[in-house]
Amino acid sequence: MRRHRPAQGLTLLLPVVLWIFCHVSGVHGALPTTQKCDEALASPLPHTAFTSSSVFSSGYAPGYAKLNRRGGAGGWSPLDSDHYQWLQVDLGSRKQVSAIATQGRYSSSDWTTQYRLLYSDTGRNWKPYHQDGNIWAFSGNSNSESAVRHELQQGIVARFLRLIPLEWSEEGRIGLRIEVYGCSYWADIINFDGQGVISYRFKVKKMKIIKDVIALRFKTSESEGVILHGEGQQGDYITLELRKAKLLLQINLGSNQYGSILGHTSVTTGSLLDDNHWHSVVIERYRRNVNFTLDRHTQHFRTNGEFDHLDLDYELSFGGMPYSGKPVGIGRKNFKGCMESINYNGDNITDLARRKKLDTSSFRNLSFTCAETHTFPVFFNATSFLQLPGRANHNTVSVGFQFRTWNPHGLLLFSNLDDGTLEISLEDGKVAVHINVMKAAKSYQVDLSSGSGLNDGQWHAIRLVAKENFAMLTIDGEEVSAVRSVSPLSITTGGTYHLGGYFLQTLFPPTQRSFQGCMQAVLVDDQPADLHAVEKGTVGAFENVSLDMCAIIDRCMPNHCEHGGRCKQTWDSFSCTCDGTGYTGATCHTSIYEPSCEAYKHLGKSSDAYWIDPDGSGPLGPFKVNCNMTEDKVWTTVMNNLPPKTIVTGSSRNRRTVLQVNYSASMDQVTAITTSAEYCEQQIAYSCRMSRLLNTPDGTPYTWWVGRGNEKHFYWGGSGPGIQKCACGIDRNCTDPKYDCNCDADVKQWREDSGLLVYQEHLPVSQVVVGDTNRSGSEAKLTVGPLRCQGDNNYWNAASFTTPSSYLHFATFHGETSADISFYFKTSAAYGVFLENLGNTDFIRLELKSPKVVSFSFDVGNGPVELIVHSATSLNDDQWHRVMAERNVKEAVLQLDQTYRTSRLAPAQGHTRLELFSQLYVGKPASLTCQDSAAGGQRGFLGCIRALRMNGITLDLEERAKVTPGVKPGCQGHCNSFGMYCRNGGKCVERYNGYLCDCTATAYDGPFCTRDVGGFFEAGTLVKYNFLPEAIAGASKDTKVLTHQLTPHEVNLTKEEVAFSFSTSSAPAVLMYVSSKTQDYLAVVLRQNGSLQVRYNLGGLREPFTIDVDQRNLANGQPHSINMSRHDRRITIQLDHYPAVSYNLPEASDTQFNLVKTLFLGKVYETGHIDPVIIERYNTPGFIGCLSRVEFNGIAPLKSALRTAVKSQATPTEKQPAAASPASYQGKLVESNCGASPLTIPPMSAATDPWHLDKTDAVFPFNEERVIPDGVNRDSAIIGGIIAVVIFTILCTLVFLIRYMFRHKGTYHTNEAKASGESAAESADTAIIGTDNPETIDESKKEWFI
Repeated sequence: MRRHRPAQGLTLLLPVVLWIFCHVSGVHGALPTTQKCDEALASPLPHTAFTSSSVFSSGYAPGYAKLNRRGGAGGWSPLDSDHYQWLQVDLGSRKQVSAIATQGRYSSSDWTTQYRLLYSDTGRNWKPYHQDGNIWAFSGNSNSESAVRHELQQGIVARFLRLIPLEWSEEGRIGLRIEVYGCSYWADIINFDGQGVISYRFKVKKMKIIKDVIALRFKTSESEGVILHGEGQQGDYITLELRKAKLLLQINLGSNQYGSILGHTSVTTGSLLDDNHWHSVVIERYRRNVNFTLDRHTQHFRTNGEFDHLDLDYELSFGGMPYSGKPVGIGRKNFKGCMESINYNGDNITDLARRKKLDTSSFRNLSFTCAETHTFPVFFNATSFLQLPGRANHNTVSVGFQFRTWNPHGLLLFSNLDDGTLEISLEDGKVAVHINVMKAAKSYQVDLSSGSGLNDGQWHAIRLVAKENFAMLTIDGEEVSAVRSVSPLSITTGGTYHLGGYFLQTLFPPTQRSFQGCMQAVLVDDQPADLHAVEKGTVGAFENVSLDMCAIIDRCMPNHCEHGGRCKQTWDSFSCTCDGTGYTGATCHTSIYEPSCEAYKHLGKSSDAYWIDPDGSGPLGPFKVNCNMTEDKVWTTVMNNLPPKTIVTGSSRNRRTVLQVNYSASMDQVTAITTSAEYCEQQIAYSCRMSRLLNTPDGTPYTWWVGRGNEKHFYWGGSGPGIQKCACGIDRNCTDPKYDCNCDADVKQWREDSGLLVYQEHLPVSQVVVGDTNRSGSEAKLTVGPLRCQGDNNYWNAASFTTPSSYLHFATFHGETSADISFYFKTSAAYGVFLENLGNTDFIRLELKSPKVVSFSFDVGNGPVELIVHSATSLNDDQWHRVMAERNVKEAVLQLDQTYRTSRLAPAQGHTRLELFSQLYVGKPASLTCQDSAAGGQRGFLGCIRALRMNGITLDLEERAKVTPGVKPGCQGHCNSFGMYCRNGGKCVERYNGYLCDCTATAYDGPFCTRDVGGFFEAGTLVKYNFLPEAIAGASKDTKVLTHQLTPHEVNLTKEEVAFSFSTSSAPAVLMYVSSKTQDYLAVVLRQNGSLQVRYNLGGLREPFTIDVDQRNLANGQPHSINMSRHDRRITIQLDHYPAVSYNLPEASDTQFNLVKTLFLGKVYETGHIDPVIIERYNTPGFIGCLSRVEFNGIAPLKSALRTAVKSQATPTEKQPAAASPASYQGKLVESNCGASPLTIPPMSAATDPWHLDKTDAVFPFNEERVIPDGVNRDSAIIGGIIAVVIFTILCTLVFLIRYMFRHKGTYHTNEAKASGESAAESADTAIIGTDNPETIDESKKEWFI
């Protein structure tokens, strides 16, 4: 104990705060008028008020145990220093106790280092002081003189206090002097006998009550009973009652749908309230808002239904249900026990009853003192037992007792019979009886079992009778639970019974050895056990038991399992079952889902449906959205249930039709998306026929939509807030220029107004109200598209700390019982404090302690705790690393990069609440904030922190950084961490709020360059990629010369890298053919039998070098992949997933692929030298099937051709020369991924340059970004007619002349065959074909023929 917490204030709405304050003065009885309750209560008491378990000698008597007194031996010491000693003080009457202080015995080596505090009204039925969900152990003294004072977090009211020393001085013995602080307490008490009811009659017959304050205190040993009840004829009611020792509040303010049943609201709180100790209840209601407080634990809720008033008739009854002749109260017990300080809206009910101002006629004997029960509970732990005597040598066993526990297993009773054993135990929540007898060489065994779920913390009664050939077990006195046995049985009692534990050796040992829980009302051989005599040591024996006390704790109340987690408990601890909640951890605190689609993308995920949780551990639950990962953006889509083109009829301005738009997530969940998104949009369309939409800008529109916050909006899609127009009104293209919407023209033809709503503060659309479809012939159709949002500002919210003394500060972090912190960081520094927040002694800190160590440290009052994770690699690598820390009442966890994790269990007993008061400092220790602090400078963080989230709330680092010196908003360098997700040679491109993968130079597409790009080829379809850039037709002579000089294009290759996938059912076929201006070529073909062949002709050989890759038929309709590389003479080929095979070119073969010219896919259409075998055997009718992910030396010819065609279609009006695009295709080519299987050998890195340039440092001149559509195609030639043919012929002639005049004659080391081949290629046909448009040639021939 180290802190005082004042009572919680009322938390109702502001307009009624003062009213409630005026009416709640009686909540705690007659409390002192002075604000401070801190009087010394023990010092003025006489010696006789102090008693103890024992006394060392007369000078050590308990009467000398007063703080700072030196009388006698200077304090109290017991005869024996053990755990059975206690010091008790009688305060004379019930007092309000607020603090306690202890000292050791004066001038000695005797003191107490740890103790417990028990309290009672009667000196019986003790209750241990609880704090933070545990029986609290107070820290005591470390010497004999200094006083240690503890403020009680939970103030108590009691007459008797008892201190139980737990630990004491190692140098001496137990020694104590004490002082108790508090003030006087008085309250009216009424004893309810289970029959009487107090009726509080209203001044009028019917009361319409808008606000209530009801306060009372009660104690009882019954688990059922109605505490108060009121009802009205319209169905309103309020009832407070005990059910299974829990407090149940039922309230109904009424509802206008289906009678009043929808207005019913039921809330349960508390547990184990039948402990015969005082409990305080306060109910505060204003309209539908209710605060329900039990023992200072408050639940806030809103009642169901639509009404605000509680309509009651005649009276409000306390202690039970008034007899009204209605069946509503049948089966409910009246309250039996004591109540005090009953207040209802300012009236003291107990005082009015004492003065006989209320009807108490139902009481047989009204008493204003509390009748005490005579139960004597016994508390057992895992090492306890209670031994009681019974009748020996008797032929009947008759025992009974009550027990309560949370454990499913335990030994309740064990007895050694004269010739056997008797065991009563708890097994899986059931009571089991085992009787084993050995008599006259005969063995008798009887097993009985009854009940279920008896480990629920409630009192349960057991009764067992066993005698000759008969045994019967009964649970809770219920006849239906009775189980009997008539098996042969002969019993002779042994005379001794052990309850709660048995640790001795015996012939038939018990199945259980111990019990954790409480027992009372023990009957042995039909006689009540005298536990008072046991306590005095005159009867029986016991070990480690607590007499006259039941210290049971409900560890699931309040429920620390969050987000709907189910709480399970044993005597010592609780656990949470998080299955199906979407959360994980010891208390179901941490979400298992990412906060957004953006986060999923940066985990390398592709487009799909995902569960997201935007506020993490916050109150919003997870929900499912569609994530579309495009190349540069991430779109989140939330669907709604409104069908497209929903027909609307019969609506008017006086009676509008309201169309509700419900989403696959709640409005709060959708709002979380729109709040953090960079941009949102939602399509809305109104198709109309004689149905006006907005009508005029000046009047109230016929139709409007409702967005976030239930606000009406009078603008339509394509317009903006404050502008009562549709999209056509903004663009000024409405069908009737007099109106700002197409539908407002009110015509009989169908019209439509549609557009995007993009003002995300108003989104999503929750309702559309239509008001003009009731006229004859009028009709409308409404479409509201899904909500689409792009980006996540929270995920990229970052700050850069540029100096060691720079920091950001935020409001105090509140994570009393549950706290989670997550963020990303990157740094090149070796250490630094990420964040820190301080309290008086509490604190929380996250720190980079060394390049490989991250630390999470905190103190909640039990001393500092530090968790450390060690990384295998350095963390100051300037890459993003993720830190997640969580601390709750069960454990603390620290996780780094989802790889390294450490955890620490919370102590079984101790402080659990984290109390902070300073500001939260980010980037620097909170304790060192001066700019010139050397220590602070050393520990300050240098680097970036991103996406800092604490208990589900993202801190706006960027906004705070804008106004803070030494801190910059945002952070660059994302590719260092996320570039690995760009696959297949894609390049990572930095963006302010993330990155994107540039797939331009790859054969792939998609956000991570993983989606195959392929095409389906029909017969005759070919793709052509020119490696030689052509001069742009129509350019000036100077331009041609400049282009020619800057792009040397005659290239010799010494290595090639080829990769592609294909699927086909027809053979033979040309898959790939690479030609040159010489006779060199490379061909990959399918032979007539479907086998794959590679043909190389690099010169020096009579015949091309051929490789039969596989004899299997690959024209089987299945996808196949080939990866081939050549470096000088060595050729490596891998087919599908088979091992790669190497081949070598003959020594006579050249190793240079000279003057590479054109690459063909699917078919060869070349006028230069072509291997006649290719033309005759493989080129007709051409490849039919799919080719995908085609790469040749780092270029993607098929993808380039497909993208060029798409861009040409997108910009048909831009007539630019086709020669600017190196890729083109002829025939019908449909894009498809062809179902290609994954690559076995990854494509070459974009950083690797496979091109070998002969005696030149120039870069090979190709650029896939140059998108120039074909200038002439089949349709334009036909439509253009003769004029187009003439113009085209002139252009071709110019190209021929230019190529002839400016051809490049560089020196090449080639043989004569190659030279002759080159010379042969330089013919008129070659020049014509060199226009790089075979399709145009074909069309030209047709035109000339015509």
